[in-house]
Amino acid sequence: MLEFRDLSVTLGDFSLSADLSVDQGARVAVIGASGSGKSTLLSLVSGFLPPDRGQVLWEGRDLRPLAPGQRPVSVLFQDQNLFPHLTVAQNIGLGLRPDLRLSGDQHRQVAQALERVGLTGMADRKPARLSGGQQSRVALARVLLRARPILLLDEAFSALGPALKDEMLDLLAQIAGQTGATVLMVTHDPDDARRFAPQTIVIENGRANPPVATGPLLDNPPPGLRRYLGA
Repeated sequence: MLEFRDLSVTLGDFSLSADLSVDQGARVAVIGASGSGKSTLLSLVSGFLPPDRGQVLWEGRDLRPLAPGQRPVSVLFQDQNLFPHLTVAQNIGLGLRPDLRLSGDQHRQVAQALERVGLTGMADRKPARLSGGQQSRVALARVLLRARPILLLDEAFSALGPALKDEMLDLLAQIAGQTGATVLMVTHDPDDARRFAPQTIVIENGRANPPVATGPLLDNPPPGLRRYLGA
């Protein structure tokens, strides 16, 4: 279980608090107006931002003493964070070893990850020779090999067209289901939340609210969320 226990952070005139839990293996959307604190919530989990008060716990362990690289977390951003001078296989291999000194077994794992995300035969390409959807698949393959139990997505697929985005969300759901990862997905699109996340965290008035069922929430949103969605 991922817990935000009496958590708060203040940055200038902005503040965010959270006191909630997310079940292990859950797929949860994070929705709120621009500037409400969606990315801030993910940064508190990943360790890029320390809280002023409270704890983020994973399976009862306080994550605060751990540096970002030591946390059981992978993060997928909109720009995918691919290195242009590395091949597809090398970008994926970074999920296993940052120095890319891979063993034979690890090279086989990279090949299996490529096959799993539908990129067989593209190992030697550079990111510039890939479409946006293919770049997203490379980033997903790297996350898959990192095998961290918490996966955070910060509008990772927002630049993709509707059909391709749906394809990526379905692939992500398949991978999360197979690995048992706990997923928090920041999105501004309610259709993404409906498609991928059975539960949703709404951030409003400086507070991250506990997860609730996505369908009923979006069918009858509270006033603040209704204004944001234009419903």
